Amino acid sequence: MDSCVAVAMAARRYDLACLHLDYGQLTEPREHKAFHDIADFYRVPAARRLVLRADHFARIGGSSLTDRSMPIPEADLSRRGVPSTYVPFRNATILAMAVSWAEVIGAKRIFIGALEEDGSGYPDCRGVFIEAFNRAAALGTRRGAGIRVVAPLLRATKADVVRRGVRLGAPFYLTWSCYASNGPEACGVCDSCALRLRGFREAGVPDPIPSRSH
Repeated sequence: MDSCVAVAMAARRYDLACLHLDYGQLTEPREHKAFHDIADFYRVPAARRLVLRADHFARIGGSSLTDRSMPIPEADLSRRGVPSTYVPFRNATILAMAVSWAEVIGAKRIFIGALEEDGSGYPDCRGVFIEAFNRAAALGTRRGAGIRVVAPLLRATKADVVRRGVRLGAPFYLTWSCYASNGPEACGVCDSCALRLRGFREAGVPDPIPSRSH
């Protein structure tokens, strides 16, 4: 849902090109579908959609999203520290791929739906990481490339994301947040589901995606 709202924000000013990463996550098929559904909604042509694979995440392991021997934990929104669903350094890989593609197609801005304050404790969703990555991208691309990662929702809460998405007409009904289920219902009890449900509840908007806990 965060990425979808970031797309809605980008669509106000830019021609869209959409990138998706399959990395062996449990919900890879459902997330893949959501990517194309959202791209269809915004009429992004096939030539400006890129789906890449990063199978090394599953081989490396260390995350309950990619290692089938590690259970997806039930939500604990008061938990401190980095949860087991953190995929080590995943956003750096995604952004590095995005910068490579941006340099080829001449894109200047890369939108990422990272949230710092209302996230799950992931270190690669923090503003300091985004800024550090931008410095590396500036040093590692051609002079004049001018590519910059922007995280327009970085300081938002999930409720803020919902409200902004509603204002922009973002298709929340096409999104998928669940860590554990490939549908048709979300599990409703993982951290991602709990954050999503709390955001919709606090925004006073019904979540259009059904979940087993409701």
